[in-house]
Formats: sequence, C-alpha cells, structure tokens
Amino acid sequence: LAASASEPSLNRLTKSPQYTYTPTQKAISAIMRRSKILLLPLTILTHGGGGHSFVFPVSKRSNGKVLFLTTPSSSSSSSNSNNSRGIEATNSAIEYSSMTTLPRHPDNDEANEILSDTEKALRAMQENVLFDACADEKQNEGRGTTAKTMSTTATGAMMAEEEDEVDIEQESVYANSYVDLGKVDTVGFDYDYTLVTYTKELLELIYGMALKRLVEEKEYPREMLEVGLKFDPFFSIRGLAVDRDNGWICHLSYTHKVSVAWEGRQRVSRSRLVSEYSGKRALSPSTRKQRLKPLNDLFSMAECCLMADTVQFFLDGDIPFCPRSAVNDVLGSITGTHVSGEFHRQVANEPEKYFEGKPYLKGVLDKMKESGKRLIFVSNSPFWYCDAGMNYVAGPGWRDQWDVVVTSAGKPAFYTEENRPFREVDITTGKVKFKQVLKLEKGRVYTSGCLKELTQRITWRYPLSFSHDEEDSPYDDIYSPLTSPNVMYVGDSLFADLVDAKREFGWTTAAVTPEVGWEIELQRNTEFVIADRAIEMLLNSLRLYQRSLGTGLRSKDDLEVMDKMERIVSKWRDEQTRLLGNPFGSVFRARYTPSLFAHSLRRYCDLYMSNVASLRHYSPQHRFYPESPKLLSHEIRGSNPECCDIDDPIFDIAC
Repeated sequence: LAASASEPSLNRLTKSPQYTYTPTQKAISAIMRRSKILLLPLTILTHGGGGHSFVFPVSKRSNGKVLFLTTPSSSSSSSNSNNSRGIEATNSAIEYSSMTTLPRHPDNDEANEILSDTEKALRAMQENVLFDACADEKQNEGRGTTAKTMSTTATGAMMAEEEDEVDIEQESVYANSYVDLGKVDTVGFDYDYTLVTYTKELLELIYGMALKRLVEEKEYPREMLEVGLKFDPFFSIRGLAVDRDNGWICHLSYTHKVSVAWEGRQRVSRSRLVSEYSGKRALSPSTRKQRLKPLNDLFSMAECCLMADTVQFFLDGDIPFCPRSAVNDVLGSITGTHVSGEFHRQVANEPEKYFEGKPYLKGVLDKMKESGKRLIFVSNSPFWYCDAGMNYVAGPGWRDQWDVVVTSAGKPAFYTEENRPFREVDITTGKVKFKQVLKLEKGRVYTSGCLKELTQRITWRYPLSFSHDEEDSPYDDIYSPLTSPNVMYVGDSLFADLVDAKREFGWTTAAVTPEVGWEIELQRNTEFVIADRAIEMLLNSLRLYQRSLGTGLRSKDDLEVMDKMERIVSKWRDEQTRLLGNPFGSVFRARYTPSLFAHSLRRYCDLYMSNVASLRHYSPQHRFYPESPKLLSHEIRGSNPECCDIDDPIFDIAC
C-alpha cells in the first residue's frame, strides 16, 4: 500500500490530528526516511511488551526487496498503551487497504475488467507519486536545503528551484472578475485581520475570557474552568454556522445544504442530518434566518470552539440543557468580551505577543500613495486599539499615509445607515469631541459616521480617472468619489466589510483570506495529492462502469458495486479532511461541492488574497484577469466525453 516515506505516513496509522508522535513512532519514521521505504507495511504485528514488527511488500521501485522492521519492546508499565496503539495502527492499515481494493461484479466480466484496471492504476499512481516525492526530497537534501523547505505537513519534497514558484502561488492575488488597478483611485482598508493579523494567542485569549464570563456572569458550572477547556486551533474554520435550535456547528454548501455537522465534538450521523433537515439537509430561507447564526470572520473561530466545548461538557456530564439558551449564552459571552474592551487592552499592552509582524505593509501603502491613490482607514475597533497595532506594524507616523481615518465605524451599518454623523477623536486623550464635523481632514481621526456622510464631508474633487467639465458639481451622482468601482475596499469579513460595499455602492472588493495560503500548502502534501487523484480515478471508473452497463435497468448486483465504490470515494474524501487538519475540511469546499463561504467569496469579491502583503507583487496599474468563470458541467468538459478511457494518461500504470 503506497504511502509517504515521511512522518505524515505514520500519522495515517495513528490518526493523530495534531501530528504528534510517540518515541516508537519517531524511531520508525527515522528509519523509514533513511531507508527511503516507499510502501506502507502490509502487515503490522504487535508483540508482548509493546514491540511492533512492520513487514513491507515487494516493490519494483525498491529493487525487489522485502523489508522486515521490528521496534524494541517498551517497559512493562507501558505495554498496554503500546498494544492499544498497535491494534489501532493495524485497524487503520486495514481501513486504508479497503480504500485501494475495489469491489467486483459477480457476473459482468467487462465491468470487472474496468474495476481491476482501475485498482492497478490506483496503486501504481500512489507508488509513482511517492517515488517521485522521495526522489525530490533526496535532491533537496543533497542541495543542502534548510528551513526554507516546506514542512512535512505540506509537500516536504519540493525541489529548491520550485520554492519561489510555490511562494508566489501562495501569495498571489486571485481574481473573480476583471479589475484594472490603474482606474482605482481610492483604496479603503479594514484593520483587524487585514492591516494587522494576530498570533494564535489572541483566539486563546478571547476563548478564555469568554469562558470565564460564561461561568461568572451566566452561572455555568465552575467545573468548566477546572477541566482545562481551551481554544483548539484544529477544530474550527471560517464559514460555519451554529444552529440555535440544536446547538450543532454546521458546514453549508453553496446551495445551503448542511454538508457536515458536529454536536459538541461528535460528528452528527447522516441519518440524524436527514431527519433534522427534512430529507435534503437544507433549510428554507426563512428558517435559515431564524435558526442559523453565521460564523464568518476569523474572530468567530473562538466562538465556534467555545460553542462546541460547552455542548460537549453538557453531553459528557449527562446534564440536561436547552440548546438555544446555550447558544445565546455563548454568543453573549463572546460579544461581551468584545464590547468590554477587555481583550483589546491586554493586546494593546503586549503587541509583540499578539500581533504578527508586517514587514511589507508600509511598502505596499507607500507604493499606492506614490501612484496617486487615496487611502481610507475604516475600522470597527476603537482608535486607541488601532493606534497600538498600527504603531507596532507600520511605525508611529502611520496616520500620515492616510487621507481619512475612521475608527469605531460600526460596519456594516456604516454602509447602510444614512443619518450617523461623524465625531472627531482627540488623538491625545482618546476622547470624542462634541463639535460638529463639517469636513474630514487628513491627519485627524473620526468615529461613527456613515458612507453618505463620508461622501458629503470629503473635500476631494473628481476621481483621478475621470475627465470632467469645470461647471459640473463635484458631487454629481455619476462622479461621486465614493460610489463607483473606482473605489476598492480591502477587508477580511465578507458580510461586515465587503458585501454591502459591493451590493449597495458597486465598489471593487478584495478579501483577505489567509486560508488560501494555508490550504495551498497543505494540499501539496503528497498524501493529499494521492487522495485527490484517487477520487478522480474512482469517479471516472464509476462513469466507465455505468457505460458498460448500458441504458437498461440496473440489477441489485449492479447497484451494490456502485454503492461500494461511492463509499470508497467517501473514505478518500474523509482522508482529505483529515489531512487538512480539522473536522470540517476545506473552507472552500463542503465535501465535494463549493461551500457557502466560497460561493459568497466569488459572488461579492472581485479579488482575494492570503495577505495584504501579496499586493507588493503587483504594479499599482496591474490588470487582473479572472480564470474561466465556467460553472456548468458541459462548459467544464467542453467537447470531452463524460469520462476518459483506461488507457488515457491518468490510468498509465507503467512503472
């Protein structure tokens, strides 16, 4: 059974979600890496005292050798735990074997030939991919590749010459529609998770403060503070939703179908999903609005984790509870933590602990200013907090780069309300002044307000790209400086920052989506590549299999083979989810369909990138051309048939 000759291959055996290894597993991994073993063990034997024997099968690419590796027994005190690990490893290897062994039809030779050829091709593909990965890794070692090489949780085997290409792809700006930066004369930026990003300690801090508030203010069991609950970065992702009626954390597809749901830390079975969500696992628009609370920004990952842990605490203790009340209490505790300013003060006092460095930010902003673009700073955070973060990442004179600075803006109401006047903030004391704001001046800081007021209070003339008649009013609707696609706004929160800017005012929108970089790295993991290709091959095989059955009614045996094949595909999808390091899988995919988050990203965002620093790779006059916007199957396939033949390159089994 093909697998990576690196530590993640052992992770498949141990099912360790956080890539941690016992001393025994580390020793095995080291031997595997030195020996360039290309195959997972065919047999895993557990001896008394905790020793393990791994028998590796013959491989054409390993010069016909059969390798037998035995690890020493542990002390008697740890024998039980080691035996358990050995049993777990054996069961996991058996499960993996089932993912590469295809069913057979009892009486259809043509169908069996397709299945047999696919099985051979599947295993050969695994070995070829892994052999190439190991060869590349050996070349990297020979070239003295150091820490710049990607970690073993990602490809780990990319050649040195390819690293620049990998970095560029991770830091690319991706386009959903045509954008000409040369015509953009005004660029607005959000603050949190856009101009500044945070270390993992921030979400741990928010989680801990909200949990304490839940216990002390909502009178939840004090045992919740004593059992060691803490934020788990490997559980939640963006784009989820919590169902207020049952407390489930749901991952939605672009059709609003509940693809995956977790009750506490337990995955909800398919049968319960079907029962709860009326067969098709989807809710009507009115019901969705009533039941589902979106968790769309990066701050909400702490919210999601605390929600699941609270529900799991009640389930473990067999404590009766009302899910809607629990959801409301957790949401209230998170909101209270934000509104109180408690975590803001701690972060501002320890910027080096909570803020990530931004070595390229100032250069990006300077290049925009030098090209004649105006810069607007619009954040929901208070001024003193923004000032602390911007001082850390951009230096004390950060306000000099901005034409307008608005804090505590209250987005998305900032876009939709029309009667919210601006007030000026005293930058020395942080207090809000009472005088009426008649115009917005560079170097000053404002709070509250709305987009209509912003348009009326600025003293700019026409957008740079427009020619105009001197007799025209500078605020004619057609030339309004802040109601055109010549304004681009960059933010991380789809619905707080970008949706209304795009929908109501036609702005060009750019989303900061760090998951792009994370997932590109993880999806280069050799195991992920194998899983992806395996799914493609299995689905193609299913199409060929159905073609061989003709257009008549299917027999019971026909359908049974298809059911088994579909279950194998599902196991490979589970493997991809595991490799992504969280129980929900990709932020952009809900199992095999685009997620609701991905759908919203495509619908409301013209551009998206992993970091604002990605803009340094582009000219201020760069023109972005989107990839093909094809969405329908016939457009994607074009003139290609429904499936490829076994002798096509994807099924090349030559070694």
